[in-house]
Amino acid sequence: MSGLLEFEDVSVTYRTSGGDVPAVRGVSLSVAAGEVVGIAGESGCGKSTLAATILRLQPPSAKVTGRVLFEGEDVQTMRWGDLRALRWAGASMVFQGALHSLNPVQRVGAQIAEPIRLHEESLSDSAVARRVGELLEQVGLPAARARAYPHQLSGGQRQRVMIAMALACGPRLIVADEPTTALDVMVQAQVLGVLRDLVREFDVGLVMISHDLSVLADLCDRIAVMYAGRVVEQGPAGKVFTDPLHPYAAALAASFPHIGDMAARYAPSGLPGDPPDPADLPTGCSFHPRCPKRFGACETTDPQLRSDSAGRAAACLLVEGR
Repeated sequence: MSGLLEFEDVSVTYRTSGGDVPAVRGVSLSVAAGEVVGIAGESGCGKSTLAATILRLQPPSAKVTGRVLFEGEDVQTMRWGDLRALRWAGASMVFQGALHSLNPVQRVGAQIAEPIRLHEESLSDSAVARRVGELLEQVGLPAARARAYPHQLSGGQRQRVMIAMALACGPRLIVADEPTTALDVMVQAQVLGVLRDLVREFDVGLVMISHDLSVLADLCDRIAVMYAGRVVEQGPAGKVFTDPLHPYAAALAASFPHIGDMAARYAPSGLPGDPPDPADLPTGCSFHPRCPKRFGACETTDPQLRSDSAGRAAACLLVEGR
């Protein structure tokens, strides 16, 4: 697998009337061609903010430090023409909530065709139409659905249209930001199957963002767990899900329901409270106010992400002492 995407000590700070708010803090992560990397965490942990830096989609109020390298070139310092070429053709994004991302008054075929026309201006109308039909069939929809409006499609079909749009210009990287959140479990499994098959067939890199560790464990090669803007654990997907090192990763894994387990039904696992306000982070370990294993040093010492020889890493004083 070749190197494709690198986050090097990336931080994102939003400028607000109340002062600077850190949303992402010192994230380093890599994605190779043909690899699926998951980013997990609750809402507000910085997942989508980090993903937005890949295509420089962050708002003007955001200040990015560190480097976001796509095939060795820093996205944040690219000239506009190079960035325009990168979007869709180099890397593309599948946004959460397809109904809100698709134009409700335009047929889906026209929306899939738009990036093709922008990046491949020499193609004839008939060639573009054939390409749209092929893309729809690749994601499991008949070519005739190109004439449908978004409201005429089910949630799963709309999400497949979004994936077809992401594939329109043959990108080397796809970023999927919680693409299955609004779907039922059966349709979710179908959409994840489409993504898995596309990675295998085209050898693209895939960044999959979700709060659900079970989804990521089924799809991804590696998982990075984020909390309060930082990566607190990363490693092989199966290990992070079944044998988590960090207490926060363990809580996410334990929140997955077990069908037929009466104990879990009457006493479901979970975490008290919410992630901290980025504008008012606690001292020491950011997770310590919610951590069931905290001890005195957690309130004053901010643990750093440390790697071991097995390709795993965690930012926890308990792990450091093992």
